[in-house]
Amino acid sequence: MASEGADVDVDAGVDADVDKGVEKVEKKDAGGSADAVAAAKAAGPAGGESVRVDSWIWSVRLVKTRSMGATACRGGHVRVNGERVKPAYAVRVGDEVRLRHAGRERVVVVKRVIRKRVGPPVAAECFVDNSPPPPPREAIAPAGIRDRGAGRPTKRDRREMERLRGHAGTPAGPDGS
Repeated sequence: MASEGADVDVDAGVDADVDKGVEKVEKKDAGGSADAVAAAKAAGPAGGESVRVDSWIWSVRLVKTRSMGATACRGGHVRVNGERVKPAYAVRVGDEVRLRHAGRERVVVVKRVIRKRVGPPVAAECFVDNSPPPPPREAIAPAGIRDRGAGRPTKRDRREMERLRGHAGTPAGPDGS
């Protein structure tokens, strides 16, 4: 008789596991935003209300790697509330973060502090993007593109390409050339 009771308990356990699986599927189908909010809460700091700025800009996908975020901070490309910050600066809700990266400036206001990297839809819910729109691709002229098979550029061509790209070039010699 003891073995019959054990069989019933095993069957009941399997039914409970199946019910939990169905509930998970129903929750997933019911709304992705609830799952996104849960994921963001799980990625948030455990006890504190702040996170390192290099970790946060990586977590919300403003930079590709955390080391790129730290390098940007050390290079002075990250400002929080108008001040240049080090990678370990603590970001809090309501802070304005300015990041110069990939040729444009991103201006975001922290809405939710997270520590772990999350998916793009969840990351978008963690900040308010006040960045100016990127320039249209037509406005960006290709600088110094040569025709295929045109050969090696002359010194004059090279100087013209550097001028178009915005490089100062080499300093002038003693004779002024």
